[in-house]
Amino acid sequence: MCGIVGYVGRKKVVPVLLEGLKRLEYRGYDSAGLAILQQDRIVIHRSVGKIKELENALWGRDVSGEVGLGHTRWATHGRPTEENAHPHSDCTGDLVVVHNGIIENYLALKDKLQREGHHFKSDTDTEVVAHLIEGQLQETADLELAVRRALADVVGTYALGILWRGDPHRLVAARNGSPLVVGLGDGEFLIASDLPAILSHTRDVLFLDDEEIVVLSHDGVNVTTLAGEPVEKKIQKILWTPLMAEKSGYKHFMLKEIYEQPRAIRDTIRGRFSLDGGQLYLEGLDALQDRLPTIDRIVLVACGTSWHAGLVGKFLIEDLTRIPVEVDYGSEFRYRDPILDERTLVVTISQSGETLDTLVSLREARRRGCKALAICNVVGSTLSRESDGVLYTHAGPEIGVASTKAFTTQLAALYLLALALGRANGRLDGTKIQELLSELIRLPQRMEQVLSLGPALEELAGQFCAVSNFLYLGRGINYPIALEGALKLKEISYIHAEGYPAGEMKHGPIALITDEIPVVFLAPKDRTFEKVLSNIEEVKTRNGIVIALSDETDSHLLAKADHLITIPHTSPYLMPLLLVVPLQLLAYHIAVRKGCDVDQPRNLAKSVTVE
Repeated sequence: MCGIVGYVGRKKVVPVLLEGLKRLEYRGYDSAGLAILQQDRIVIHRSVGKIKELENALWGRDVSGEVGLGHTRWATHGRPTEENAHPHSDCTGDLVVVHNGIIENYLALKDKLQREGHHFKSDTDTEVVAHLIEGQLQETADLELAVRRALADVVGTYALGILWRGDPHRLVAARNGSPLVVGLGDGEFLIASDLPAILSHTRDVLFLDDEEIVVLSHDGVNVTTLAGEPVEKKIQKILWTPLMAEKSGYKHFMLKEIYEQPRAIRDTIRGRFSLDGGQLYLEGLDALQDRLPTIDRIVLVACGTSWHAGLVGKFLIEDLTRIPVEVDYGSEFRYRDPILDERTLVVTISQSGETLDTLVSLREARRRGCKALAICNVVGSTLSRESDGVLYTHAGPEIGVASTKAFTTQLAALYLLALALGRANGRLDGTKIQELLSELIRLPQRMEQVLSLGPALEELAGQFCAVSNFLYLGRGINYPIALEGALKLKEISYIHAEGYPAGEMKHGPIALITDEIPVVFLAPKDRTFEKVLSNIEEVKTRNGIVIALSDETDSHLLAKADHLITIPHTSPYLMPLLLVVPLQLLAYHIAVRKGCDVDQPRNLAKSVTVE
């Protein structure tokens, strides 16, 4: 959940670290800090709050140096205070550590270290790592060896960066369960928790795997296992540009990413099919082709917004292929005894490819002999490397904590996957696939039409920014969009919102209906349209406020809805991708009206890499 950046090179280190931290601030923004190697000492600067507070604290200070570490924190152990901010040092102040992850046995380690005479200055789990390495350095002057020995006592997840005054030209980093990428520049080398932090310096990267250590120096990088065995890593070229991670004139990253969705959908589907005969070219399925015809059950595993994508995927896959689909939270899947066999395909869905619960679920599925496919946005992520196949989305960097374009590209990828599975098991022929692809091609243009509703949704947001509760209702494949619309509003505006299947309203939520609660209905003209109209009537009978989204200007709908948002018509399978866009915009404009921090909502972080 935290963000790490480290640098060894010839540039002034502080501007490099601050720039990297700003690009990682979506991972956590409770506090931040830097450690700078200056001649014969390590200088630490820390502050509570966002990166701008750290910048203010650095004003007028000596920040010279060419080697350093930076950290932006999402608090787990210990409140957001300056003492708990990273970097953390040992007793001497000669060694510093930054950390993303959780040290599970830190209490036992801390007790042991205190008995040995170590003095702790924070409430964090991270500080034990600094003291463990300090203890090993009393026996060896080799920092890399000391780190290996110290980590042998650590149980938990970590991405670590370590600096030591006794070895001033090297930076040591280690990974186990938390993401860490190494940037290879021209005479400069970097570590970071995520790609945006290093894109201004290089596009050539190495992705560390679990239980690996990397040493960075002016001479280059060297990767080994925790046991000291050399590792040959493949250099990967990243196609994202720094500009893709900028706001490009938009007020917030979230707004930019909402409006990027037509482009992101085009990029995700481009080159993956031909209308001539309904041919599909999903490179991520190559390793699974022989197994696909025998798949008789699919399990979709995800967290948060990606879980909502999985729910839509269930409707798509079951309806188009007749293969039964189960959707599970990664955090639940990993702690139960799921029924899996070699005829089960496990599909994990994650924007970052580093979500810990989803990763552990993937490993459990593969341990049980299942084939595993990932739907992921980040090339080279842990999820993509450990899966049998990966179907990449091409959303580009998503900086806003509340996911938007990653969600809709996941839906597009699931649509393509459903077509491929239907072709593999004989449920869909070329003619039917061609028909379904024709609708997909038109989707980005129709999404642009929806985005033109932005001003009307901004005006609507002004009428409801002061309410305390929202209810979102939908049926069938659009029910997960009700969940997603409610989640977006909760995440960024802090308004309580609930999503429900519209048919379940009478089983509880109807008790909430008053003349002060807006009820958002997803009411496209599909086979459940008349049922949704009945649900709207039930709300109006109780003086509820109805906001309806539909591709139909039905006279009954016009008469019953207080506010009607009309979107273009499309296939029922693709309607969720159009319906979610107005809900994203409505949540965004309500949050802005309330003065909320849209891109970095309180208590949240973009990538959940801890339990």
